[in-house]
Amino acid sequence: MKTFIIAIILAFVSFRGIAIDKKIFPYERPSKAYYQADSIKLQVEHNNAYYQDVVKADSNITEPTIYIRTLQFMASKNIQQNYGYQEEGKLIFSTTQDLNINRVYVGDDNETVQEYSVQFAITLDLKKGHYRYTINNVVFFLPTENGNRRENLNDIYLKATNTDSRRVARDAKALITSFERYISALTDELYQAIEQKSIMYKSKF
Repeated sequence: MKTFIIAIILAFVSFRGIAIDKKIFPYERPSKAYYQADSIKLQVEHNNAYYQDVVKADSNITEPTIYIRTLQFMASKNIQQNYGYQEEGKLIFSTTQDLNINRVYVGDDNETVQEYSVQFAITLDLKKGHYRYTINNVVFFLPTENGNRRENLNDIYLKATNTDSRRVARDAKALITSFERYISALTDELYQAIEQKSIMYKSKF
C-alpha cells in the first residue's frame, strides 16, 4: 500500500512538471537542427553599428557548396551581389528593402513604426563547415512631410539610448526591433537554404 501511494505521488509530480513546462513553453520547441537567429544582437564599435554571427553548417557541406547555395538564395530574394571570390571564401551583397508595409506580418497590430526603407550590405566569409555573416552599412530612410529622412543605424542606436527623451528612445528602439525581425528571418532562411533540409529541397519528386 505504501509503495502504491508513493507511485501515485511520483506520477502526480511528473505530470505537474510537464504541465508547468507546457505553460512556460506552450509551443513546440524548435529542433536543434533548425538554426534560429535569436543571437541577432546589435554591436557598436567606434561609431559603427552592425550585426555579426558565426554559423556552423552541417559538417558534410563543403565551402564551395555553401558558396553556391548562398548565391542561389540571395538571387531568389533579389539581393544584389557586389563581390564574390570562391577561392577566398568571400561574398558581399547589398539591398534596399521596404519594410513594415504589413504590420500584421510582423506580429503587432499596435506597431508604432510606419513604413520605411532600409539599405544595407551583407558580407559572408566562408570556412569549412562554417560561415560568418556581417550586416553593416545600415541606412534607414524614414518618411516625413518633407520627404525621406536619412539616418544610419548608429544614429538610431544613439537615439534609442537617449535618456533625455523617452519618446525619441521608444521610437528608435521600435525601429531597431522592426529591422531585427526582418534580418532574423532572413538569416534563418539563409541557413535553411544552405542546409537544404527543407521539403522544398528534396531531390525526389
